Amino acid sequence: MTESDMRSILKCVRCGTCRSVCPIFDVVGWESSSSRGRMLIAHGISQGLEVDEGVLNSLNMCTTCGICEQLCPSGAAPPKVVEHTRHQLVLHGKMTQAQRDIASRANELGNTLGETGERMAWLGESRADVKEKADYVYFAGCLGSYRYPELAKRTFDILKKFGVTVLKDEVCCGSPLLRTGSDPLELISKNLEQIKATGAHTIITGCAGCYTTLRNDYPDNLKVVHVSEFLAERLAEMDLKKLDLKVSYHDPCHLGRCNGVFDAPRDIITSICDLKEMKNIREKSRCCGAGGGVLKGYPELSQELSKKRAEDIPEGVDYLVTSCPLCRTNLKRGGPKVEVLDIIDLLEMAMEQKP
Repeated sequence: MTESDMRSILKCVRCGTCRSVCPIFDVVGWESSSSRGRMLIAHGISQGLEVDEGVLNSLNMCTTCGICEQLCPSGAAPPKVVEHTRHQLVLHGKMTQAQRDIASRANELGNTLGETGERMAWLGESRADVKEKADYVYFAGCLGSYRYPELAKRTFDILKKFGVTVLKDEVCCGSPLLRTGSDPLELISKNLEQIKATGAHTIITGCAGCYTTLRNDYPDNLKVVHVSEFLAERLAEMDLKKLDLKVSYHDPCHLGRCNGVFDAPRDIITSICDLKEMKNIREKSRCCGAGGGVLKGYPELSQELSKKRAEDIPEGVDYLVTSCPLCRTNLKRGGPKVEVLDIIDLLEMAMEQKP
């Protein structure tokens, strides 16, 4: 247990504020499934508590969404304590099978999805537009490359007009490993080596998990922006047409609450169509249920959280828009009343209607 983690644990006054907002506790209902309970368990581990299946489940059910930290009156940081405790346990060989699978796939295949195909196959004919040197690099991520290849290509085809390139041998950013307690340094080093070769000073990504990792766990001399931030500053250059649509927007936890990117996606949406907000938004946005390894380790629980989030979709909208492929994946599993789009899909709809 690190000194900073212990300080955070001791800040917890057991007030229970986190219980009122923790998405896992809302579904499971056990004290051990709340942020307060996990802090007690982490402290117990530091004092020699035996780590059994129940302890592992308590720690690994956390999505690291950060709403407990956002609202904690004492200034405790449960998500950091959870991540660091997971890491210490992994170092001692104590982990779930899901944690093992995430780490082994990422280190052996360069992605956490178990895919063996070419990661950059999504480029297609746009491969000819990849520059060796550029100021900006688009980081597609594992989900973009393998689950949403058409979206990755659409994104690059928009970005390349602004002098953006890609990494030809991109691998996982390391976010899934960091969240679940494993060491991502080999992956980070491989990406950094390629970024350095391009001479880029800014990394652009459309994934909230990639964003928080590239921004907070890669060297400080790299500027990291979400694709919505990059394009929101260039809307005047894109000649977009207004659409007769009404949409709602889901704030990804690791983009919004954890890193403060709220306005750029909304600026894009309102430049295209009408925005009707969800019930819980911005800092108080409800987690989709996929993060922190929960979708992989506890898929049924993850789906229940998604169903809860779907209840926040207002009536009368045509689409639910988000800006993270992992959120999009899990939001669709919750059975929403409307189709779930990435913000790039919405942007392209406005571009397609240009005269």
